[in-house]
Amino acid sequence: MLVASLAALGLIVIVLAALLYQLMRQQGRLLMRLDQVERHLGLNSAEAVERGTVTIQARQPSGLPVGTTLPNFERPDLDGRTVSLQDFRGKRVLLVNWSARCGFCDLIAPELAQAEAALEQVNVQMLLVSCGTAETERKLAEEHGLKSPILLAASFAGLEAFENLGTPSAYLLDEEGKVAKPLAVGAEQVPALVGEILPEKAQRTRLPGERPLSESRIERNGLKAGTLAPNFTLPEVRGGTISLDQYRGRRVLLVFSDPHCGPCDQLAPHLARIHKEHRNNGLDLLMVGRGDPEDNRVKVERQGLEFPVALQRGWSLSRRYGIFATPVGFLIDENGIVAQDAAQGVGQILALAGKEA
Repeated sequence: MLVASLAALGLIVIVLAALLYQLMRQQGRLLMRLDQVERHLGLNSAEAVERGTVTIQARQPSGLPVGTTLPNFERPDLDGRTVSLQDFRGKRVLLVNWSARCGFCDLIAPELAQAEAALEQVNVQMLLVSCGTAETERKLAEEHGLKSPILLAASFAGLEAFENLGTPSAYLLDEEGKVAKPLAVGAEQVPALVGEILPEKAQRTRLPGERPLSESRIERNGLKAGTLAPNFTLPEVRGGTISLDQYRGRRVLLVFSDPHCGPCDQLAPHLARIHKEHRNNGLDLLMVGRGDPEDNRVKVERQGLEFPVALQRGWSLSRRYGIFATPVGFLIDENGIVAQDAAQGVGQILALAGKEA
């Protein structure tokens, strides 16, 4: 009896070990596949997360330890001049991982621009580093009045401070180029780091009741069900204008997209099919793109989108809907009310569209 029990226990252990082995192999294959996707698209991990290509959420990065000396690096600025970190020795440097295509960067850009003069007064140079293009970065900087140098990096190879980090994120470096404070990540922590750097008297005087961005309660996860959908009138990529009010009395699926967003490309043919099959069923589709008008026109034609596609400036309308990513969808009812919480990502948007259709 004892021998049989031990044999049975041994068999169970072997089966469990085999299952664990298979799970580990499967996880390994999954991670390898994700890595292949990123390499195929030419993205590092941070860019993959920012673009939405990989939807796994990374844990909060710890960053480089305080006291770490950053190796010198050289990158071209928006005018093509070579700028190095060494150029700023003797000053403290607020080194910011940046992207004009990042909604949260666009959100905090005005506050950073307002802080530039005060930072200079306390011997701090803000230095932005981006994987974007000179044109897109210059456009965002001019829109918000950012005057600090913006350096362009084809990738963050050789710049270990920002490897595998998303945008925005920032380090404060001391006069010798050493990390002076822990890594700040996100639209709340980066402005908060600026607030720590500036003495209270140097910070901008705020209007009564006004909060700094780091303490604001701005909606960042999308308007909730029951909210009146903000009306808008925007140019349509094929010409003319389109207004949300035109859809009053009908249900509309409003989708925020970007011509450089991988998941948006995956979503587009499904939306084209849904429009063709269900446009007479009381559900209209309306897309809002961002970025370059010509890029949006090319995408619309290539993807065969027959429903209206409006064009917002930057994240201006996205901000009113409380989102800073793409793709995101809102179902708006006949009375102009958001009928369900925001659908984020391809799967949620298709589920919402399928339910309504």
